[in-house]
Amino acid sequence: MAAPLIDAAIENIRQLIASGALRPGERLPSEGELSQQLGVSRSSTREAVRALVSARVLDVRRGDGTFVTSLTPELLLEGIGVAVELMQEDAVLQLVETRRVIEPQVTALAATRADAGQLAEIHHHLTLMRAAKDYTELVTHDNDFHASVARAAGNPTLAAILIGISSPTLRTRVWRGLVDADADRQTVAEHAAIYEAIAAHDPAMAAAAALVHVGTTESWVRTVAAGADGLEAGEGGVPAPVGGPAAPRSAAAR
Repeated sequence: MAAPLIDAAIENIRQLIASGALRPGERLPSEGELSQQLGVSRSSTREAVRALVSARVLDVRRGDGTFVTSLTPELLLEGIGVAVELMQEDAVLQLVETRRVIEPQVTALAATRADAGQLAEIHHHLTLMRAAKDYTELVTHDNDFHASVARAAGNPTLAAILIGISSPTLRTRVWRGLVDADADRQTVAEHAAIYEAIAAHDPAMAAAAALVHVGTTESWVRTVAAGADGLEAGEGGVPAPVGGPAAPRSAAAR
């Protein structure tokens, strides 16, 4: 009976928040009062609170109590990235396809909404990519570039989803493969095309540039998936692309 009671307590707390009875930043009643209000034991209440803390819905402050968080999209959707990193190899293509659906539209929004400061930030990360000396630096600056574009779209929910599904592990694998295949400069040029379209405030061109760029990643992933059965796996169990070098174990796995 313990698990159903905990689940019921979690749902009841969520309903209190959804109804406005508990607002962002508001302190919850004491554990005893809350367990009475929820109609469950203190232990079930404690477990429910722990679960909602993990989901970034509640925040326990030692010596001060338990509070509802800000409930911003960035905070609540933070767990997407953790879940993505735990996905198995057969889900990688699904992630790239999801990016292909979302990223061009987010980039188009950035072209209509980015201000001077946001354009400068995007250009800064592009400059760092151009100066990168190895694939590890490219991964870092690539991630920062796309995160800046996503934030410039002015939609925190879309930005949080896109940043969450853009797996650092997959980025590492792709960039290492591109560097080994001498295709990294072309990929940096694709980033430059995205920046130029955003800077020109041309949403159609921005969406097209982003689609071309995500297509590079999707093509690489499909090549790896197609050759997975017939090729010897590379380091860390990652199959080698057809006609290319073995993709290494990701930085996250090191």
